[in-house]
Amino acid sequence: MRQIDHVIAGGAGGGGSVRTGEVFDPNSGEIQAHVALGSAAELERAVAAAQAAQPGWAATNPQRRARVMFRFKELVEREMDALAHLLSSEHGKVIADAKGDIQRGLEVIEFACGIPHVLKGEYTQGAGPGIDVYSMRLPVGIGAGITPFNFPAMIPMWMFGVAIACGNAFILKPSERDPSVPVRLAELMLEAGAPEGVLQVVHGDKEMVDAILDHPAIGAISFVGSSDIAHYVYRRGVEAGKRVQAMGGAKNHGIVMPDADLDQVVADLSGAAFGSAGERCMALPVVVPVGDETADRLREKLIPAIAALRVGVSTDADAHYGPVVNAAHKARVEQWIQTGVDEGAELVVDGRGFALQGHERGFFIGPSLFDRVTPQMQSYKEEIFGPVLQIVRAPDFETALRLPSEHQYGNGVAIFTRNGHAAREFAARVNVGMVGINVPIPVPVAYHTFGGWKRSAFGDVNQHGTEGVRFWTRVKTVTQRWPDGGVGEAANAFVIPTMG
Repeated sequence: MRQIDHVIAGGAGGGGSVRTGEVFDPNSGEIQAHVALGSAAELERAVAAAQAAQPGWAATNPQRRARVMFRFKELVEREMDALAHLLSSEHGKVIADAKGDIQRGLEVIEFACGIPHVLKGEYTQGAGPGIDVYSMRLPVGIGAGITPFNFPAMIPMWMFGVAIACGNAFILKPSERDPSVPVRLAELMLEAGAPEGVLQVVHGDKEMVDAILDHPAIGAISFVGSSDIAHYVYRRGVEAGKRVQAMGGAKNHGIVMPDADLDQVVADLSGAAFGSAGERCMALPVVVPVGDETADRLREKLIPAIAALRVGVSTDADAHYGPVVNAAHKARVEQWIQTGVDEGAELVVDGRGFALQGHERGFFIGPSLFDRVTPQMQSYKEEIFGPVLQIVRAPDFETALRLPSEHQYGNGVAIFTRNGHAAREFAARVNVGMVGINVPIPVPVAYHTFGGWKRSAFGDVNQHGTEGVRFWTRVKTVTQRWPDGGVGEAANAFVIPTMG
């Protein structure tokens, strides 16, 4: 049985983890590996290695740090096929989707390759008589990332790419459900030339998370996961004096105006709602057609499109999506489907009971479609995180606008329309952090920034882009004067200086 260990101080092993977790093959339902579940002892070793490596790494000029990021990008691209198969084998997403996971992470690495430019400070010559003022962006020291199972390549690279390029050491705690790709990424970072201790991986559950949150040497923490845990991470981390960004859950809406191209909408919804088995925080699990006529026409087109979806093993090149990550998550999604039925929503397509021939023990769920879901239903209020699409009918534009605006989550939203005024009005007024206009999954490009509102995010600085640079650095401002005269210049030393 394969054993997955920590990566600490450049090597495998963490000094005696006695607990382990099971890593499943979602296609077969079988255990394929055991992962070490660490404690404060393993974290202490990782922190010590980070403390030894970080000062020298921070003193390395930004251009040389960028060269390491360039080499890392090349190595990941070289390993793309192997990484995608490894990712799929533990997560269950199809190979093409796994490559997309890796590629979106690499886009942030590409941004990090330009770190010499974005780290430049500000300078004012002659702010006062003979006085210049300038600022420097310096690393926070040691950062940590706690990442979810649904993007085991992309989200770690979103975090450590910018953090390391800025001169920090980084400790990654990936999901114990699919930990192999993060381990491989750490190995490739070492091969790219990063010193031992600059990027390390520690595995674990709540015990390891709490150790990270409490450790006094860790200055900043980035988290992605469910909202309840995100709030816990944010509160405990801030109470410990850390800088924290904690991204939570989502319930993204797609508003369909009467003038929308419904064939394009259905094609977009098929991927946005059911791709990766719906295990995306930026999935589109709620569609809001405006007017019953729009809803009826959309539903009529969705049913055959859903029937045409192919659910298969993650290596099936023709499959639209594969299994969910494990048996517990499959049971949770199926329970949410039952909850929707119990609440009175109309189950148009039922994906429960789906079995793939030859893989009957795999964690597969067929696509499900609900109609006549209402905002009062718990299945609407909460994140299902599976291949389930809900239709919530809205009589008019204002009602459609209120639905995502008043929802507890505010990660992403989309509007489908040919009307530029409606799109502009919606984008300006909707109470959600990321908006797509005829774009179903509005994940920004790497040089912009990612972050939701309300219970989708805790903390006031987003991920990647220049916001990421702000998060992983501190500003030091220097006011300097080089006087011409002698000691008489100090005559007013006890008066607060002004720039007049």
